[in-house]
Amino acid sequence: MVHVVGGGGIGDAGIIAERWAWRLGYRGIAGTDEAGRGALAGPLVAAAVILPARGDVEGLEGLADSKQLSPAARRRLFKRIVTAAVGWSFSCVPPSEIDDGGLQAANMSAMREAVNALDPVPRPGDGGLLPRGDLHLPQWSMVHGDIVCRSIAAASILAKVIRDSLMWHWSLIYPQYGFDSNKGYGTEYHLKALAAYGPSPCHRSSFHGVLQMEMALE
Repeated sequence: MVHVVGGGGIGDAGIIAERWAWRLGYRGIAGTDEAGRGALAGPLVAAAVILPARGDVEGLEGLADSKQLSPAARRRLFKRIVTAAVGWSFSCVPPSEIDDGGLQAANMSAMREAVNALDPVPRPGDGGLLPRGDLHLPQWSMVHGDIVCRSIAAASILAKVIRDSLMWHWSLIYPQYGFDSNKGYGTEYHLKALAAYGPSPCHRSSFHGVLQMEMALE
């Protein structure tokens, strides 16, 4: 059975959510999180991770919210997570889909697709169902979940590393925006590049900072 938790150093307190779910009878606990929600360019990436039931997974003692870790630490933990995980997956929503349907819909779509792509395949448990789209699984949304839940922290790291890699590739095509360093977020350098060159195809045209530049170019 898979219990799905979604989030916003993981120590003993960081596996409280999983222990609680195990006591309810769930044995496969998938954590989900996304990266790139507030960026002006690039995709939204969501990841889903099922970690082993035991709390002390070797090599994952440094699990934390991805934003609290250095890029090197995230890459190191990425390798350990995908090796130790019972299952993991990710999903990307392109800028055009974010513009068409809105950020929240894109966020839910990415998380749903990541969970549905998990192997082993999630299936409902014995608890009540909270259907969201076509995802009919017992699930909880947790504030600061990447701090109190190790599977959400793991998903946070996977999503961030995958998205950073995608933005590095975009930086090779559009080097003028500095995507290799700002990852599509609205830094001063990025905003100045938008003013100088206008938006690229990988920018989110519905976002305020990008929309301003498009209006100024008309």
